[in-house]
Amino acid sequence: MPNQLRYKVLIVEDDPGISIFLKTSVSAAGYDVIVTETGTDALHLIASQCPDCILLDLGLPDMDGSQIIHNVRSWTQTPIIVVSARSMEEDKAAALDEGADDYISKPFGSIELLARIRAALRHTRTASDNDEIGLTGTYHVGDLEIDYKKMRVLLAGRDVHLTPNEYKIVALLGKHAGRVMTYRSMLRELWGPAANQDNKILRVHMASIRRKIEPNPNEPRYIFTEVGVGYRMAENDAPDPEKKPE
Repeated sequence: MPNQLRYKVLIVEDDPGISIFLKTSVSAAGYDVIVTETGTDALHLIASQCPDCILLDLGLPDMDGSQIIHNVRSWTQTPIIVVSARSMEEDKAAALDEGADDYISKPFGSIELLARIRAALRHTRTASDNDEIGLTGTYHVGDLEIDYKKMRVLLAGRDVHLTPNEYKIVALLGKHAGRVMTYRSMLRELWGPAANQDNKILRVHMASIRRKIEPNPNEPRYIFTEVGVGYRMAENDAPDPEKKPE
């Protein structure tokens, strides 16, 4: 990418084979890459090099990756994508609740990896506008539109008549489009820290929402379930004038 700003990706991985695969794939896509295998070095590099995205293994030799997530989230919103052999739903939910932006279970392919990086960087570029978009803007993907100013959800231009709670759920997911939101984080943001942590209320509302907005609720186009973890809204398909080539 001559004469263009290159995004910087930090890879924190102690397995040599996976580290080489990650570095090769990410470098080939046009990103600058920094690699380390320990959590201690990772924290130093995050502070000194200010990477645009972090690929983080959880099982590091000197500390658990969750400690890095907790530390980093205390002072920066740099996107963190967990790349881990831990595939249990509890591990995924814990990392996302701690502040990770995404989670990829090993093994995985380079196409998926690069797509997750692009999504994380797109979210970073638009995150500063989220409050304003939530008050005055719109979210649009396919035939679905969220009009935040009028507090309405439209499908092919027609109001789908969501209940107040259903609208709150869709509006929240739209503001975080492309990212997994855990059940716990949704309950906290929608109904406060004292809310009952039983996600049954979300499942009931989601079933109703899908009947109203999805052509086939069993094969959703707009809101996807991350089983045992939470929900993810399809990314806004509006053109991104600041998109940089990967």
